[in-house]
Amino acid sequence: MNISTLEITPHILQLIAEIDEFKGSWRALGTLAPERLAALRKVATIESIGSSTRIEGAKLSDRQIEALLSNIEQKSFRTRDEQEVAGYAEVMQILFESWEMIPLTENYIKQLHSILLQYSYKDERHRGNYKSVENHIEAFDQQGKSLGILFVTASPFETPLLMEELLCWTRDAFAEKLLHPLLIIGIFIVQFLAIHPFQDGNGRLYRVLTTWLLLKSGYTYVPYSSLETIIEQNKDSYYLALRRTQKSLKTDKPNWTTWLQFFLHSLKRQKDNLAVKLNREQIKNETLFSTESLSQQEKLVSI
Repeated sequence: MNISTLEITPHILQLIAEIDEFKGSWRALGTLAPERLAALRKVATIESIGSSTRIEGAKLSDRQIEALLSNIEQKSFRTRDEQEVAGYAEVMQILFESWEMIPLTENYIKQLHSILLQYSYKDERHRGNYKSVENHIEAFDQQGKSLGILFVTASPFETPLLMEELLCWTRDAFAEKLLHPLLIIGIFIVQFLAIHPFQDGNGRLYRVLTTWLLLKSGYTYVPYSSLETIIEQNKDSYYLALRRTQKSLKTDKPNWTTWLQFFLHSLKRQKDNLAVKLNREQIKNETLFSTESLSQQEKLVSI
């Protein structure tokens, strides 16, 4: 991993500091009632599932996804969109419940991929396994005709070794603590997508892995605000930043800055959205408290 050209600019430092300030002040678990936290998480989960699957071409709205999740125990999904939503929902549920116990290994990533695609019949042969044929990133027109290759991903032959090296580097980087965790996660993501290790589902899987790594790094507020929605709302900027950095990875001077700035900006927007929601909850609680206090005072006066 060549990170010798990693430039930690003042802007990057500012973004990290702002995100970490919110991380340090995260007190919602102590100030919000459990049912309100559960409501925030439910909304964020629906938004995350909807955005992540729509980025990959699904058409279901958040309202349709909410209806689907309310009957998910039936395990009967008619369309590919429904299959993708069900798989994504199950993976997120597993991570939210067990993120502390899941180690960062190839085996567990393959298991998560298998769960992600478990309801997709067309992916049955390759789910949970690294790709066996090339899957370069192509551009297509509205009729589905290829406009050419945008990015050459790793070959099936290279993929196992590259994934082993990426995971070793990531685990070592977290252990050594020489790089900030957010930078490690950002670098992991762009390398993972450059490898594109699985035949399908890489985009959805990386977004799941991002949430997982953020949780493992102490950003425990992420289940309550959707990062996937931020990416969906800024999809053009996302692809532009991703491609610029990816195309530089095979050169002597990788450009990490473009991608890391986009990634950190997205994390900032994620925590900003949650801060707004928490502020609304606080105002609601204060209003309720004031109303109850006034009611008690009126009762005392009447006595």
